[in-house]
Amino acid sequence: MPQFTCTQTDGNFWQTQQVFSLLEKAWSGSPVQFAWQKTLGNFLALTGGDHTVKIFDRHGQKRNEISLPGNCVAMDWDKDGDTLAIITDKSSAVFLWDANTNKTSQVDSGMRDAMSFLLWSRVGTLLAVGTSKGNLLIYNRQTSRKIPVLGKHTKRITCGCWSTENLLALGGEDKIITISNQEGDTIRQTSVSSDPSDTQFSVMKTDERISTRESTVSVVVGKKTLFLFNLNDPDNPIDLKFQQAYGSIVSYRWYGDGYIMIGFSRGYFVVISTHIREIGQEIFQAHNHKDNLSSIAISQSLNKAASCGDNCIKIHDLSDLREMYAIINLDDENKGVDKLAWTDDGQLLAVSSRRGSLHVFLTKLPILGDACNTRIAYLTSLLEVTIANDVERELPVTVSVEVEPSFVAIGVYHLAVGMNNRAWFYALGENNVKKLKDVEYLGTVASMHLNSDYAAALFEGKVQLHMIEGEGLDAQEERETRLFPADDDKYQILCHALTSDFLIYGTDTGVISYFYIEDWQYVNEYRHSVSVRKVFPDPNGTRLAFIDDKSDGFVYCPVNDRLYEIPDFSPTIKGILWEHWPMDKGVFVAFDDDKAYTYVFYKDAIQGSKIILAGGTEVPFSHKPLLLYNGELTCQTPSGKTNNMYLSTHRFLGNLKDFGPNELTQMLTQTLTLKRFSEAWELCRLLNDQSGWNELAKACLYHMEVDFAIRVYRTFGNAGMVMSLEQIKGIEDHNLLAGHLAMFTGDFNLAQDLYLASSCPVAALEMRKDLQHWDSALQLAKRLAPDQIPFLSKEYAMQLEFTGDYSNALSHYEKGITGNNKYQDHDEACLAGVAQMSIRIGDIRRGVNQAIKHPSRLLKRDCGAILENMKQFSEAAQLYEKGQYYDKAASVYIRCKNWAKVGELLPHVSSPKIHLQYAKAKEADGRYNEAVIAYEHAKQWDSVIRLYLDHLNNPEKAVNVVRETQSLDGAKMVARFFLQLGDYGSAIQFLVMSKCNNEAFTLAQQHNKMEIYADIISSESATNEDYQSIALYFEEEKKHFQAGKFFLLCGQYGRALKHFMKSPGTEDNLAIEMAIETVGRAKDEALTNQLIDYLMGESDGMPKDAKYLFHLYMALKQYKEAARTAIIIAREEQCSGNYRNAHDVLFSMYSELKTQKIKIPSEMATNLMILHSYMLAKTHIKRGDHMKGARMLIRVANNISKFPSHVVQILTSVVIECHRAGLKNSAFSFAAMLMRPEYRNKIDLKYKKKIEAVVRHPSTTAIEEPTTACPYCAFQLPECELLCPSCKNNLPYCIATGRHMVQDDWTVCPRCDFPALYSEFKNMLETENTCPMCSERIDVAHLKKINDCTRYLTPENGDQ
Repeated sequence: MPQFTCTQTDGNFWQTQQVFSLLEKAWSGSPVQFAWQKTLGNFLALTGGDHTVKIFDRHGQKRNEISLPGNCVAMDWDKDGDTLAIITDKSSAVFLWDANTNKTSQVDSGMRDAMSFLLWSRVGTLLAVGTSKGNLLIYNRQTSRKIPVLGKHTKRITCGCWSTENLLALGGEDKIITISNQEGDTIRQTSVSSDPSDTQFSVMKTDERISTRESTVSVVVGKKTLFLFNLNDPDNPIDLKFQQAYGSIVSYRWYGDGYIMIGFSRGYFVVISTHIREIGQEIFQAHNHKDNLSSIAISQSLNKAASCGDNCIKIHDLSDLREMYAIINLDDENKGVDKLAWTDDGQLLAVSSRRGSLHVFLTKLPILGDACNTRIAYLTSLLEVTIANDVERELPVTVSVEVEPSFVAIGVYHLAVGMNNRAWFYALGENNVKKLKDVEYLGTVASMHLNSDYAAALFEGKVQLHMIEGEGLDAQEERETRLFPADDDKYQILCHALTSDFLIYGTDTGVISYFYIEDWQYVNEYRHSVSVRKVFPDPNGTRLAFIDDKSDGFVYCPVNDRLYEIPDFSPTIKGILWEHWPMDKGVFVAFDDDKAYTYVFYKDAIQGSKIILAGGTEVPFSHKPLLLYNGELTCQTPSGKTNNMYLSTHRFLGNLKDFGPNELTQMLTQTLTLKRFSEAWELCRLLNDQSGWNELAKACLYHMEVDFAIRVYRTFGNAGMVMSLEQIKGIEDHNLLAGHLAMFTGDFNLAQDLYLASSCPVAALEMRKDLQHWDSALQLAKRLAPDQIPFLSKEYAMQLEFTGDYSNALSHYEKGITGNNKYQDHDEACLAGVAQMSIRIGDIRRGVNQAIKHPSRLLKRDCGAILENMKQFSEAAQLYEKGQYYDKAASVYIRCKNWAKVGELLPHVSSPKIHLQYAKAKEADGRYNEAVIAYEHAKQWDSVIRLYLDHLNNPEKAVNVVRETQSLDGAKMVARFFLQLGDYGSAIQFLVMSKCNNEAFTLAQQHNKMEIYADIISSESATNEDYQSIALYFEEEKKHFQAGKFFLLCGQYGRALKHFMKSPGTEDNLAIEMAIETVGRAKDEALTNQLIDYLMGESDGMPKDAKYLFHLYMALKQYKEAARTAIIIAREEQCSGNYRNAHDVLFSMYSELKTQKIKIPSEMATNLMILHSYMLAKTHIKRGDHMKGARMLIRVANNISKFPSHVVQILTSVVIECHRAGLKNSAFSFAAMLMRPEYRNKIDLKYKKKIEAVVRHPSTTAIEEPTTACPYCAFQLPECELLCPSCKNNLPYCIATGRHMVQDDWTVCPRCDFPALYSEFKNMLETENTCPMCSERIDVAHLKKINDCTRYLTPENGDQ
């Protein structure tokens, strides 16, 4: 056998097998002719130069050899492949070989010249034979009639073709093309420019396809051009020329929608369109072969085109010619290849070579395959079957079979293959396959199915069920074999299936029967309306998909005898595969040649069982699905392999991390459609989107997966749904549970139907009540709970009232009245409704009476409002009054002018508007006193004032009202009134009050009342312009103080200061204070210096009191200067003996500096301490605490130079207090000081002798002063000592005792923040209620002990 190689360019193309090669010595060196049997392709006729035609079968076995008297000129098979016709160059007879009988016969043509052409009709039994002289014979094989037509052409007939209408086109060496009918009559004729060859009939592509009749004849003319002759347009033939570089036309073929494929001698391969607008355009061109191209062939069934040339064959896919499908190299054919031809079914491709050999290749296997559970068996060669189980990871097993099978069946333990009426059975071992037996059936087997023990074969409308390893079909024992149907049944079985337990078959009468093998009897029967063509049980046999004679699909459940139509079921569907993955029950695919449609059978959905279409998946060309497992479709390909592909509805089975949110959302929809909730959970987790979780939860509810729904709702925090589902998850009643879930999903009508079908129909009523669907609830209550009708009627009536259907609302309110005291509130609500609806529909009397009788105030108000809107004012007012809605009643009485009633109700009315209307009416009647009272209630003060002034002559009241209400218009009216009386001061006052400042100013100017105006305006909020105009007036009048005051108010500080400084002496003090305030506000250095000069007496030689300078520095916030001034003032006051004043000046300055966080001068702090000690001494002596008084007086006496006015008095007090306190030593020392000559004569005579006695009889005894800890360093020092000898700090002193502070008894005055000993200060406040430092009143309750006194010990306040 010669060597060949195959290059595979597509994963689906089978490794091209060479079936056989033929090379006989007799043919050697010259090309051979061959012809495949049409339709079946079982035989190949072959002839060379040896005067014989040899017949081979498709496996290369020679079946016959026909000897001829000469060389074969032409041969052709008839349309069915039954007869081969042969003509020779040496005989006028036509040789006919019958493929069925394997016999040869001859037909005498009656022609005397040599035959040159032979062709069978494409549609009938007519054979056309042409001769070398142009004569024609048409022979009818069926009737044996011969029609000789002499002179059809004048020269040799060389080519021809039949159309599908049995028209015969012939071409000859006379360069004429004739078109004849089947009787041989010429109906069209045309001439061509050169020798015609390769004539073909076809349909040209046009815009408007009138018919699909073959009306175009194409002919190759002179090997160079393609001539197109349209029988409908004979005068306009088309002559297509091609590039010189292509060479001559070798062969061409029509295909598709008016396309022509042409092979050229120089290896080019071109496709053109015959559409009139594209005619002559090259759609595709390829240089397929380097040197030459010898033939082309097209297989429509394979959708492939092949060209041969040089020593190779190239195969293209017609759907995409650019893709090379396969290349077959014939390495031994050094002379090159010659002709190429496919069998009609595309399975075998034959190629002849120039050296006389012929090679046959397998290009398409019959797609035969079967599946049992997850195991599949499929044809991998003409005589080889492969068994595979990828799911169980079993190694594939190949089985060589004896015949080319027409059916394959796989079972649990067996394989069956067969053809015609025979089947061969093989037992599948673990490592080998053993042939069991072959069985002959009573007819040609159409299909076969196996289970573990039995085989079921369908033939000629019957099914034979028999044991695979039993005795045979003639066995007598029951359960061995059985033929269906029984003899007395008249139906035909059209399809069948075998599960592990049942034989299921469908008949032409529409019956689907279930035969239970174990009991050997029928257990179920379903009658369909039309015949059942195909049945497909699921792996368990509990559901059956079937296709009927109308090409509609259904799923039948024998358990409950229910039938479900498959939606959107394509009429082209060839088969159905159920999902074998155990977790995906209910999924199946229905497939045709192009697509696989995924369906899901929902068994437990709240809407009941149903089937939905999940999506479609493109199936590659010529793929036959065999098995569906977990969304993966295993298909058998024409190349004898299997190809696995995921359904488009199962994209989520890939790596999810590679996809974006949009794709993940689509996948989520797929998982929910397929009820793959675990995968959906993962997708939701990746999406992390609330809407995704919601969709998953809804789907769980829809499919009644309550536990999973709870898990989902819990994940995204919907506690309400979790609690609701937890309550219902234990319900066993399917309809009741489904009803609850339907309600949760918002499908209330479905929920009602399910509730009513459940064991608790009243749930439907409860649901409608909760939804406030009162009309539906009433309908349900009539059946389920008549006692609830009154309550539902009331609710429905309220709803009808809201929508405006008052008549029906009244009717339902009436139905709602129970008359039972137990439901009094309910009945009252219904009666209220009756009252309102009666009024609404015009029965006013009934409605009003009902409302008056009813105890509810609100009802009276509501009915009154309805009547008011209906313009029934009298009745409305009556109801308002009865309901004690006096404002409303009075308002309505006013509308109907019933003033008397209004007057009666007025004491109860609070609405100002009604009082106003009443007041206006009374004023119009001249009853002013009543009108005033009503206006006052209405708070219409302007009208009150007007009436008091104009009609009641009571200006005092009017003035009081204006003062109380600050009414601007009222003030104007009062001003006008006083103006008329000539009381200009009052008029000015009220003009200012009414914001008429200009008029008031003018009036004041005219009547010399500017002081009054000025007083009023300064207490009001006036504008700068007002103040300036007053200031200018006083300036003119030389009233400096007033002028200065108003210049200050309008911000003209310079002029204000000038006037204050000019102010006469009588107002001196106030003027200087005002001048200081002016400079303080101005913050102008020049003005400040001007005032300082004035105060120092530089301008008039009269220095002013130092306190004014102090006030000036304070106003300017120049605290250091103010402090120095304060010390001077305090010193002066001290020298003058005004110790309290001096203390207050220093204290206020000290506080101000402390507030401004400015360091306090030590002189100021010391002076304040000494003065305060003096004040404390007086307080202690007054309280009888002589020891504390003596200690303070000793401190003062030690600084006696600071008290020059009262030296003797103070020293006298010290001696007396020390004597009283027992401080004899101190008394002696200060008494000795008093005995000095300068003081002795000034001693009060009362005390002189006593002091002299102290000096004369000195006592050296001294009471030791107690010690306490220094607050800084805890050194023990005398309690009145304010300088620590250890840490050298000035110590803070207690404002209550004058002693130094200690850390553990610390408080501060709540007003001035000065420190005090908590216990002592508290003691003092029990008798004195003012602070000794700031003189402010202190509540002892506000005193707080301070545990951490650190901030009071920091030296930020300077030396004290």
